[in-house]
Amino acid sequence: MGILGDWDVRIKTPVGSLQIVYRFASRDGAIAATASGKSETVPLTDIVVIEDADCQRVTWKQTVTKPMRLKLEFDVTVHGDELTGHSRAGRLPQSAVTGRRRA
Repeated sequence: MGILGDWDVRIKTPVGSLQIVYRFASRDGAIAATASGKSETVPLTDIVVIEDADCQRVTWKQTVTKPMRLKLEFDVTVHGDELTGHSRAGRLPQSAVTGRRRA
């Protein structure tokens, strides 16, 4: 199943934790996805999935405008119904990312 599905994701940023819902779906042979937070829903771009024997490594980019405009880059590993990894906004420190697939 890999990354496809809905995920409850927590991002630990330097200014506090964010709870985001990610939705990954297969459309016309490619993966399309969105991220929904308290104040906005944004599309993900440049989604790359690398298959491994027991997991998937997934990278993507997204731009948010609230609470401030940031371009984010994500790098996560999916093991079953859990994902872990990090995000980065430019030169800011990495933020830890953890998530669990919704039932």
